[in-house]
Amino acid sequence: MNLKKYFVRALHRLQKGPGYTYKELLVWYCDNTNTHGPKRIIKEGPKKKVIWFFLTLLFASLVFWQWGILINTYLSYNVTSSLSIGFKTMKFPAVTVCNANPFKYSEVKHLLKELDKLIEAALERILQPAHGDTITPPPLNGSDNASEALDLALWNQIPLVLIDEHDKDNPVIVEIFETNETTAGNQTTAAPPAPSNATSEEKKYKLAVKLCSHQGSNNCTYRNFTSAAQAVTEWYILQSTSILSKVPLQERIRMGYQAEDMILACLYGAEPCNYKNFTQIYHPDHGNCYIFNWGMDKEALNSSNPGAEFGLKLILDISQQDYIPYLSSAAGARLMLHQQKSFPFLKDQGIYAMAGTETSIGVLVDELERMGYPYSDCTMNGSDVPVKNLYSEYNTSYSIQACLRSCFQNHMAEICGCGHYMFPLPEGVTYCNNDDNPGWAYCYSSLRSSIRQRQICIDSCKETCNDTQYKMTISMADWPSEASEDWIFHILSYERDMSTNVTLDRNGIIKLNIYFQEYNYRTISESAATTIVWLLSSLGGQFGFWMGGSVLCLIEFGEIIIDSLWITVINAISWCKGLKQKRAQARYPDAPPTVSELVEAHTNLGFQHEEAGAAPSRGTPRGAELPPEPGTPPPNYDSLRVQPLDTLGPDSDAE
Repeated sequence: MNLKKYFVRALHRLQKGPGYTYKELLVWYCDNTNTHGPKRIIKEGPKKKVIWFFLTLLFASLVFWQWGILINTYLSYNVTSSLSIGFKTMKFPAVTVCNANPFKYSEVKHLLKELDKLIEAALERILQPAHGDTITPPPLNGSDNASEALDLALWNQIPLVLIDEHDKDNPVIVEIFETNETTAGNQTTAAPPAPSNATSEEKKYKLAVKLCSHQGSNNCTYRNFTSAAQAVTEWYILQSTSILSKVPLQERIRMGYQAEDMILACLYGAEPCNYKNFTQIYHPDHGNCYIFNWGMDKEALNSSNPGAEFGLKLILDISQQDYIPYLSSAAGARLMLHQQKSFPFLKDQGIYAMAGTETSIGVLVDELERMGYPYSDCTMNGSDVPVKNLYSEYNTSYSIQACLRSCFQNHMAEICGCGHYMFPLPEGVTYCNNDDNPGWAYCYSSLRSSIRQRQICIDSCKETCNDTQYKMTISMADWPSEASEDWIFHILSYERDMSTNVTLDRNGIIKLNIYFQEYNYRTISESAATTIVWLLSSLGGQFGFWMGGSVLCLIEFGEIIIDSLWITVINAISWCKGLKQKRAQARYPDAPPTVSELVEAHTNLGFQHEEAGAAPSRGTPRGAELPPEPGTPPPNYDSLRVQPLDTLGPDSDAE
C-alpha cells in the first residue's frame, strides 16, 4: 500500500510539471538556465528582446553547424602517421635467389623440340629480306622428310599471325603458315614485311598472337605487340606453359638448377655456410629457388653490426650457356629480400643481379604499423579475408600478393575450368593445357585484361596491418678483375667439378654482398587523428565559445525537453478524456436521468391508486372498497447523482 501511494504521489507531481503550458515552461527555462542569451530575451525591453532573440538563434545555429562538422570528422576515422627511429639487434632478412632461366635447356629440350622448330620456321618467314624473294614453305605433317616436318597441330592451337596495316581502316590478317584449317577471308598468302632499309611509313606489319575460344572458332582476339620480340616471347611462354603443366612437379624440380651446382660459395659474417643452409622451393617463373634464413625450421639469424663484413656473401653460377633461347631473354640471378615465413613473389618485388659483376646491396629497414578497422581496411593474419589463400600449402604468412593471385586463380578455375600453371591450384582443379582445354589461352587473356575481375580481387583482398619493408641501395662492379680472373676461375672450377680445367667464365658467375647499411630501423606507425576525448573537448569548446554553455546547460536543455514531453502527454490524456465525455453526451441528448427517476419507473404497485371501475378482487363483496395500505414513499436519491467535475462549486471539497 505504501508503494502504491508513493507511485500515486509521484504521478501527481509529474502530472503537475513546471507549468501547464508550453509558454510557462519556456519562460521558466529562460529564467533559470545558465546559458547566456535566453535570460536577456525575457528580461530586456521589446527592442532588445528581438535583438537578443536573433543573436541567440544565430549562435545556436553556428554551434549545431560546428558540431555537425566535428562529428563528421570524428566518424571519418582519419589517422596520423608518425616516424620514429630505433636501434636494436635486428633479424637478418630472408634472402631468396633464383636463376632467371627456370630450366636447363639440356633437360627440357626433348619437350620443347617441336616448339623450337615451329618458332624457327616462323621467324624465317617473318624476317624475309625483301618482298620479291621466293620463299619455300616449310614441310608440313606427312612430308617425306620427317626430320624437318612441322607439327602444325601444335601451331594452330595458339598461332602467330601478321597484321597488314597498310590500310588502317581494313587491316588484313596474314597467316604465317598456310593450312586448310584457316577460315576463309581471314588469310592471305604469306607476305613478308618490308626490308630492313625501308622507311617507317613502309613498315606496316605487326606480329600478333591469335587466341580463339576453341579451335576453328571465329570468336578470336588478337594480342598486338609493337615489337616482334615481345610477341615471340609471349607466344613461347603460352605454348611452353601448356607443355610443362603436364610434367609432374618432381620432374620439373629435377630439370631445374640444383643448389650444389648453383651456390658455389657462402659466408655469413665470419661463419661459413653452404647450399645446405638454404631451403628449396619451386617457383613457376624461375624454377628452383633457394631461400637463406627463411625461419621455417630454425630460428632466424640476427645481425650484430652494420657493414658488408657482417652480411651475407654469395658466389653463384647461373650456367648461362644452358639457357632456353626463346623463353629467357634476360640472363642473371633473380633475388629478393623479405620477411621470414613469407612467400617470395620475385616477379613483383625481386631484382636482377648481372653476370660478371659483384653486386653490393645495402639494406634499410622500415616497419609499418597500420591501425585496423574502422581506421583502415587491413588484416592481421588474413582470417577475415573472403579469398581462400592458395599459398597456405607453403605454410607462409598472409600477404596481399598471395591474396590477389589466389583470387585470380579461383576465378580462372571457375570460369575457364582449369588453373594457370603459374599459381597454386585449388582443390580438385588441374592445370590448363592445349589438349584438355583448347580455349584456355583465350579465357586466360580475357580474364587477365578484365578490369571488373581485377577490381573484384582488389576489393576482396586487404593489406596487412603490420609489415616490414627492405629498402635497398645497389652498387655494382666488374668481378673478377682481368688480373685475378684466371686463378679465381681455376679455384671455383676445381671446387665444383674437381677438375683442373676451367669450366666457369665471366658470363655465368655472380657475386653478391647483402648487409645492413645502417644499424637502425624506422617505424612508421599510425594513430587515431580524432578520439572521443578530442570530440568532447571540441564540442564543449564550440558550445562555450558561441553561447557560454557547459555540460550542465545541456542537462538543463534535456530537462526542458522531458518536461515538454510530459506536458504533451498530459494534454493528450485530457483530450482523450474530453473526447470520451462528448461521445457519452451524444448518447443522451438531455441530462442523464437521476436515480430517483430511474427508481420511480419501477415503483411498488401498492402505492398506486386503482382506477375507477376496476374489478374487485376475488372474495371481496361487490360495492365494498379496500382501505389504502400504509407505507413509506421511496427516498429522493438526487444527492447521489454523479456530476461532472467542472460543475462542482468551489466549496465541493469542504462539503
